[in-house]
Amino acid sequence: MSMSGMEVLNSKYAWRELMRLDLPKRPASERVADFLEIYGLYDEQTAREQASRCLQCPDPSCVGGCPLCNPIPQWMLLTAEGRFLEAAAVLGSATNLAEICARLCPEDRMCEGACILNGTSEPVSIRAIEQFLCEYALAHGQTDTTTAAPNGLRVAVAGSGPGGLACAGELAKRGYAVTVLDSALLPGGLLVSGLPAFRIERSIVQRRIELLQKCGVVFRLGVKLGADLTLTQLRAGFDAVYLGFDSRQARPLEVPGAGLPGVVQAVAFLLQKTTAVPLAIAPLEVSGKRVVVVGGGDTAMDCLRAALRYGAREALCVYRRSQEDMPCSRTQFENAVEEGARFVFRAEPAAVLDRGRGSVVGLRLIRTELGAPDASGRRSLSVVPGSEFDVEADWVVPALGFTPLPCPRTEDFSELAVNEWGGLVVDGGQMTNLPGVFAGGDLVRGPSLVLHAVRDARRAAAQIAAYLCARPMS
Repeated sequence: MSMSGMEVLNSKYAWRELMRLDLPKRPASERVADFLEIYGLYDEQTAREQASRCLQCPDPSCVGGCPLCNPIPQWMLLTAEGRFLEAAAVLGSATNLAEICARLCPEDRMCEGACILNGTSEPVSIRAIEQFLCEYALAHGQTDTTTAAPNGLRVAVAGSGPGGLACAGELAKRGYAVTVLDSALLPGGLLVSGLPAFRIERSIVQRRIELLQKCGVVFRLGVKLGADLTLTQLRAGFDAVYLGFDSRQARPLEVPGAGLPGVVQAVAFLLQKTTAVPLAIAPLEVSGKRVVVVGGGDTAMDCLRAALRYGAREALCVYRRSQEDMPCSRTQFENAVEEGARFVFRAEPAAVLDRGRGSVVGLRLIRTELGAPDASGRRSLSVVPGSEFDVEADWVVPALGFTPLPCPRTEDFSELAVNEWGGLVVDGGQMTNLPGVFAGGDLVRGPSLVLHAVRDARRAAAQIAAYLCARPMS
C-alpha cells in the first residue's frame, strides 16, 4: 500500500520499507513492433515515494559518480516533498539537456552505481526520477527559454550534437547571438544519426532544438567546416568559436571475409529505418533473416533490438568475454533479452563465411577463455585451439566501438595544437592554442559519453563568456 506523502518524507528508513520501482515499461511483444520509447513515467505519488528512499548523505557518492556533478540529493529532497518544479529547476542548474541525459546516461555505471545503498538494498531510482522531473516541468510550462539582454557578441558552434546543443543553450541564456553549424541536414548529431528512436525519440531532440530556437539560436545545416566555411572565416565573423562536432570512426571487423556483402557497420545498420536522410548504402533487407551482432556495448544492444524491429528471424549477439564483463548498461542488456535477442558468450569471430556464394551465410567462431587480471583488473583473454564452431547468418553487424578520428589537418586547421592521436589540445577552460577557439567532446577526448560532451560544452560556454568579458573592446 502506498504511504502518504508525509509518512514518506518523515521516514528515515524509506529505503528499507519501500522497494525500488523502475519506470513502467511496455510489454516486449508490443514494443518490438515499433521504434517508440519503451518506458513510461512515474506518477506524482510514486516519484515522491521513490525520492524519499534517498538517504541525503552528507558526502553523496552519487554526485561524485556523475560527470556533471549533479546535485542529486537536493532535488531528491524537493521531489520527496512534492515540490516538483523547484526540483526540476535545481536539476536544470547542472544540465540544460536533462531530458536527453536522463534517457542516455549509463546510470548503473555512474550515479546509481555509486549510490551508497548498493549492496544493502537497491539504489535510488535517480534516472527515473530525473525523467519524471523533466517531463513534469515541461508539461507545466517551466522551460528554460529566458535569456539575458543581447550583448552584441556572436559565437559560432560547430556541431549540433549534445555538446553543441549544450554550449549553444548556455551561451544564448547569457545574451550571446549563437549560430550552430552542422554538415548534416538534420540537427542533433549522434542523437539522431547514431541512436535508434526507441532509445531516444526524435521528438525529444526536436523539442530541445525548438527551445533553443526560442532562445534565439540559429541553425545552419548542410555546411561543412573546412570546405563550405573555413575556420579562418568563422574566426573573422564571430567573436568566439566552439568546435564540438562528432569525430569518431567505427572499429572494423578484422577477420577473413569481413569485406563480404552482408557485413555492415553498426551505425549504418541502425539508420536503415530511423532517418529521413537518404543513406549512401542500399537498403538492407532484414525481415526473416538471421542477424549476428559482434560486440557487447550499448551499440551492440541497439543493433540487436533494431534487428528484431526490422523483422529479423533471429538476433544473436557474440561477445568474447562473459556476461558480467559486458560494457553495455544492465538495463540495455535486460531489454534486449526481453525482446528476444540471444547471446553467445566467450567466443569471438574467426571468419565470415560465404561457402562460395559471394555473400554472408555464416560466421565461424572460436571459444575464448579468461586468464588472470592485469594491473587494471581486466582479465586477459586467449582463444581455445580447436574450439571453432559455426553459426548461420545472413547479416553480420560489427559493433566493436569507436576509435578517435584525428582533427582535420587541412591548411585551415593546421594551426591547432593536437595530441599524439590527433585530438585537439585544450586548457582547463576548453580553449585551444588559438585565442577565442574552444573545443570539447570527441575532438578532445576521443569517443566518449554524452554526459562528457555536455560537461565539456558547459565548461566551454562559461569560459567563452569569461574570455569575451575580459577581452579589450576594439
